[in-house]
Amino acid sequence: MTMAKKLRWGAMLALLTMGCAPHVLPQDPGARRIWSAPPPQAPSRPEVTETRFPFGTIVRNVSDATLTVYRPDPAIANGTAVIVAPGGGFHLLSIENEGTAVAKWLNGMGVTAFVLRYRLLQTGDDFTGQFIRRLTHLPELADAVAPLRPLATADGEQAVRFVRAHAGQYGIKPDRIGLMGFSAGGAVTVWTLAAGHRDSRPDFAAAIYPGLLPDPIAVPAHAPPLFVLVADDDKLSRNDSARLDAAWRAAGARSELVTYPDGGHGFGMEHKGKSVDQWTARMRDWLESLGMLRK
Repeated sequence: MTMAKKLRWGAMLALLTMGCAPHVLPQDPGARRIWSAPPPQAPSRPEVTETRFPFGTIVRNVSDATLTVYRPDPAIANGTAVIVAPGGGFHLLSIENEGTAVAKWLNGMGVTAFVLRYRLLQTGDDFTGQFIRRLTHLPELADAVAPLRPLATADGEQAVRFVRAHAGQYGIKPDRIGLMGFSAGGAVTVWTLAAGHRDSRPDFAAAIYPGLLPDPIAVPAHAPPLFVLVADDDKLSRNDSARLDAAWRAAGARSELVTYPDGGHGFGMEHKGKSVDQWTARMRDWLESLGMLRK
């Protein structure tokens, strides 16, 4: 790392840790547990929803995975569902920018959305310094996340099973269920697909600037169509996104890689005045090409 970059990260870290108290929000009353029994491991900290600079509204310390449903206007509902897995480096969930805002965008196209809170690393109120350090030392982040991978993968698989099992209740088609993940949620998406279990395989998937992907990437039999999106200036996810698309294509599966010159990492639904702001239109076109927006 250059001295200039060290100084930039140092300034950011100082800003993050200079004592801005987070605003704790009430928990989501509409969340539904996806496991019939509590996970065997005891949580060390309570789950918390809060607003915290510079992340916005986030969730931390998830130890019991849940889904929250967002329904479209019945007049335009088309029977398609998408499970949305927000990112946050497994330290948090960007629950608004990569969760509820995505769900509302999907609702506007007639799609029923389910925001997934998958299991995370346990963190304290002073987690930001550790999180930033790990983002600048990805091997350290990968080592910290490794024990969590089977748990988050199980949550991704169970989310698909849950939505499919309750399709009639939510007015959706059991063969029109997608899984869409951002950053760490993109990793959960890919891990879920790589598990290769028929009952937990989504009918289509989207990986939005995914990270922490395995090397090599295992493509399952009967791999569903995949949409991969990343900005060219995203140093965290650009290579993983290209590897994912290449692996899908090499296996003879359908994949569409969409890139934009600028946008960085973690833009989600936030408009930044950059080329990547157009990504939702490209994904809408892709969903239309699959027939997922037709009634």
